[in-house]
Amino acid sequence: MEKFHINEFISKTKQQDKGQGLFELETERILEINLENQIWAKTGSMISYRGNIKFEREGILEHGLGKMFKKAFTGEGASIMKATGQGKLYVADQGKKISILNLADESICINGNDLLAFESRLKWDIKLMRKIAGLLAGGLFNVKVEGTGMVAFTTHYEPLTLLVEPGDAVYTDPNATVAWSGHLTPEFVTDVSLKTFFGRGSGESVQMKFEGSGFVVVQPFEEVYFSEKQ
Repeated sequence: MEKFHINEFISKTKQQDKGQGLFELETERILEINLENQIWAKTGSMISYRGNIKFEREGILEHGLGKMFKKAFTGEGASIMKATGQGKLYVADQGKKISILNLADESICINGNDLLAFESRLKWDIKLMRKIAGLLAGGLFNVKVEGTGMVAFTTHYEPLTLLVEPGDAVYTDPNATVAWSGHLTPEFVTDVSLKTFFGRGSGESVQMKFEGSGFVVVQPFEEVYFSEKQ
């Protein structure tokens, strides 16, 4: 265990301006947002701020009737907040590792539980996994973010990106799947023969199948979304 005098501790851990723009990794688990106008962030992710910033929980009608109905399906897990103003905003999510992507007229789908923050100029939409509604335990959904701007997401430990190529499908454990190319549409498949081999949580016989050209991001951790039907 490291021991410091107070001045040494402050010097080692103090906030630093790195000049990286709107989104800046203060540490690998804390995101600094140099706010000048408005951003979206996961509700409950704010750990500190300075400056004149106003926070608003997302209104269910703010993005039209379609998202209102999706909100009812996804529950609190889909909740995001709008931060408006000028200042420094610090967000984090249960000590998870943060990755920042700078989209250039691109799109990505991110598991709703792993989406941390994104620029307000990006378009977004909630995508429900309706085909597996009967298996849902905690609500599995993803958010498609597209356009030009920055988006931050979280993973338990280091993420691994797998390339999806034509004729070579990639299968993943839904509980360990974090994000994938926005143009890919995963298919849910069931293989009872893999029940005791694929993943360690309940419902291991369900996998996500990715086909085409793109990528999928997984993490070495299973977040429990599925419960096996009795």
